[in-house]
Amino acid sequence: MTETPIPAPTPDTETLERPEPAFGWTPYAEQINGRFAMVGFILLLLQEVLTGQDIFTWLGLR
Repeated sequence: MTETPIPAPTPDTETLERPEPAFGWTPYAEQINGRFAMVGFILLLLQEVLTGQDIFTWLGLR
């Protein structure tokens, strides 16, 4: 006898808590800052790959 897999419950989007935008050191601000940092890091890597120069050379600091 083979057992049929039971699908995992999916979270209801209305019951998930979303951080509220607020001023100061809040989880929402940290989440947004982390996302911007990841995007910036990827852009710096792409710039280095495409130009063959690091950021300091590209900016003329070396």
